Amino acid sequence: MRLSGKSALITGAARGIGKEFAKAYVNEGAKVAIGDINLDAARAAANEIGDGASAVHLDVTRQESIDQAIAAVVKTQGKLDILVNNAAIMASPLARDARGYEMQFATNHLGHFQLAARLWPLLAAAGGARVVALSSIGHRLPGLDLDDPHFERRDYDKWLAYGQAKSANALFALQLDKLGEAHGVRAFAVHPGGIATPLQRHLTMDEQRAMGWYDEDGNVHEAFKSTEEGAATSVWCATSPLLEGMGGVYCEDCDIAVAADPDNPRSGGYWPHIRDEALAERLWADSERMVGVEFRP
Repeated sequence: MRLSGKSALITGAARGIGKEFAKAYVNEGAKVAIGDINLDAARAAANEIGDGASAVHLDVTRQESIDQAIAAVVKTQGKLDILVNNAAIMASPLARDARGYEMQFATNHLGHFQLAARLWPLLAAAGGARVVALSSIGHRLPGLDLDDPHFERRDYDKWLAYGQAKSANALFALQLDKLGEAHGVRAFAVHPGGIATPLQRHLTMDEQRAMGWYDEDGNVHEAFKSTEEGAATSVWCATSPLLEGMGGVYCEDCDIAVAADPDNPRSGGYWPHIRDEALAERLWADSERMVGVEFRP
């Protein structure tokens, strides 16, 4: 699918797979806003990619930054055909945003929820917009607790917090697609696969060796994807004509995933809770309350 005349915003796109998304979209003719908390890095990425790419400062945990980024997108693009919610942190030490919300949940889910809510008029005006939410196989970690999402009453566990946030990303896509379909806006959740990127910055090499990601000589596991391979499924979800008239699905390896085999924890696919429509509705309502917006397309 050629993207001439299309516009996109990608969060966390100054490096890693986000940067690869931007390259791919620009190569297909789109205008791409590279949103990143590090504006200098975003500018460097935009300069490297060339015509069609622009840099936007975007910290998804701060309302004023979201508003400024949206104003920049409105000024330069006027509409939005593709939104990729890519910015993320993983397995970080306990930290909280200015509202007191746990930072992985605030960054990976709530910030993107608020961003999409504010961008809704641009998405609805595009006619056929697609939203891609980066989830992860980490959604299988049993951390989703909507009674205590910010670890105020339970002990903090960095991996459970990550799993919770990645479950929320997939549930967000499920509910947004349900609400957006009538307006021509479709949403997809993506597991990009294992990739060595700056996302692992909070983990020591010893931790990564213990999980089998690297061997004793520092070589990455052969099953890991390259950055380009890791970007492929998100690009596919945002552009493939095979997905016309579809949405709300969890995708991996450039295909719609099936349910995982509970007896084979290393198999692909999704766990049932991220397809739970009642859970998605509750998360949506709770997210509206947490960020103080009513996001009901």
